[in-house]
Amino acid sequence: MPIVAKFDELGQPAWIALLVLSFIINWMLGLGLLAFLIWSGRMGCWKRNGMHRWAHGGHGAHGDHGAGDMRHPGTWWHPRSSGNNAFDEYRADTLRRLEEEEKEFHEFLGRLRAAKDKAEFDQFMADRRSGGATSTSTPPAQS
Repeated sequence: MPIVAKFDELGQPAWIALLVLSFIINWMLGLGLLAFLIWSGRMGCWKRNGMHRWAHGGHGAHGDHGAGDMRHPGTWWHPRSSGNNAFDEYRADTLRRLEEEEKEFHEFLGRLRAAKDKAEFDQFMADRRSGGATSTSTPPAQS
């Protein structure tokens, strides 16, 4: 979305001006924009580091370009820097390990479902073979 990127470049005052303008035009449009701004985190001034982030060009807690800007693999959010590099590395390693365990667990569940499906199918085929002669009897005669 090039419009959203342009407003992000202009900063939070531009978003606030657009929000006020949208409320003036139509209150439902204003509510929709307000919901978008809150959901996307663009109006996070009440959150920790919210105002500081805008004042320092959108970077982490101390304006650093390091750990505050790294994206988490497989996620859509930016983890904020705690200011402690050792903790940030520990958190990144722990989250990476948890994501790997989640992937392995989903693979295990897939194998478990496949084994259950195969066992049910084998049971169905065995029942069909053993009871197949009775199920293929001639239909009753119509009077």
